[in-house]
Amino acid sequence: MKFIIGKKLDMTQVWRGDKVVGVTKVQAGPCVVVQVKTKDKDRYEAVQIGFGERKEKNIAKPQLGHFKKCKNNFRYVREFRISLNTPNDAKERQLECGDIIDVNMFEAGDNIQVTGISKGKGFQGVVKRHGFHGQDKTHGNKDQLRMPGSIGCTGPAHVFKGVRMPGRMGGEQVTTKNLEVVEVDKENNILLIKGAVPGARNGLVLISGEGELKVAAQDNAEVAAKDETQIAADEGRIATDEKVAEPENKEEKK
Repeated sequence: MKFIIGKKLDMTQVWRGDKVVGVTKVQAGPCVVVQVKTKDKDRYEAVQIGFGERKEKNIAKPQLGHFKKCKNNFRYVREFRISLNTPNDAKERQLECGDIIDVNMFEAGDNIQVTGISKGKGFQGVVKRHGFHGQDKTHGNKDQLRMPGSIGCTGPAHVFKGVRMPGRMGGEQVTTKNLEVVEVDKENNILLIKGAVPGARNGLVLISGEGELKVAAQDNAEVAAKDETQIAADEGRIATDEKVAEPENKEEKK
């Protein structure tokens, strides 16, 4: 199974021959593997990946320690359940912290499912929330056109659980299946998806589908270069501090 975290952007349209297809643009990845969970250690099998960036001051210390090995401060962290007994498992691929997941593993025509938080619609009545027909608009019927009607008999003297009534609508986790990838923009990490992608603009979405999970190992040379740059910067700052402190020491000696 292949998977990735993305952000819903907006809608647009693309041409397929002589037909126009409405699609949703999703900024998918790049994501970084944060942790690989196994049955021996964590009692279940999953891959934890991070997406987006966040300022260090806005992240709690336990999470900073969790991200320390990946050297990134993620805005979102989500898990995807996998089976380590399949041929395309994490053991054979040897997933490690820092591996990068991007849109290169998706292709046009892929069948995927998308999970997101649906748009919140506030407090709604039974007609909009559950599709009730309402009462007849006839002579003598007043203020009852969109009422739910009877909600139970008088015997139990209470309302049973599960009765469809007015309440908060939307803002729930929704999974839409059988969506199609129309086009993949590998340079900008964008997927064009045909179908009803759940959620509002800039909402977080989890994309998964059948196929091999392809990852790119973290560039160790780049990480080493960053470490050397940081060390050089620290050494330069220390040297500057010593130069500033020297005149004070000379004056004290005098």
